[in-house]
Amino acid sequence: MDSEKRDKGPAPYLENHFLIAMPGMRDERFSRSVIYLCAHSEEGAMGLIINQPQQMAFPDILVQLGILDQQEAIRLPREARELPVRNGGPVDRSRGFVLHTDDMMVESTMPVSEHICLTATVDMLRAISLGRGPRHAMMALGYAGWGAGQLEMEISENGWLTCPATPELLFEGNIERKYEGILAAIGIDAAHLSQFAGHA
Repeated sequence: MDSEKRDKGPAPYLENHFLIAMPGMRDERFSRSVIYLCAHSEEGAMGLIINQPQQMAFPDILVQLGILDQQEAIRLPREARELPVRNGGPVDRSRGFVLHTDDMMVESTMPVSEHICLTATVDMLRAISLGRGPRHAMMALGYAGWGAGQLEMEISENGWLTCPATPELLFEGNIERKYEGILAAIGIDAAHLSQFAGHA
């Protein structure tokens, strides 16, 4: 029996994939959510919700962290003023994460895929505030986490649809339309989603 399992190859880990909440999602915090999975292994998974806007704006976060004062925040480059801030998930909501393209990295940057990275230190926030940040970036407060086997169980119970992520789907488009937009990109009409299950 064990040898049969081994012959099937490694488990299909889903970092650099989107999790799209199915209509039957029991946890209201994730209703109609799209999550970008940053890490996934036999020990668990971690991701960021990318389609729930956060009320706090990026300049406010910089002031709160002491990176800038109010006067400096007013003079931020347009890209920094308009940097989208998401509610990344229910865990550790005071902690910030920046998902960004790989054209700018700092010492603590963690590559997620060939083109997408994750940084969770103020170095990246400071670079963005100075107009020296990556070409595409988004910030999230908090994250979504799963213990060993938990995400796999939720997927098997039809809680999530999964599909590979691309930088375009991740960074471009309207936040409020991400759910429908990513479904449309994989050929699914949100109105008919309950007919589908599993992997796209």
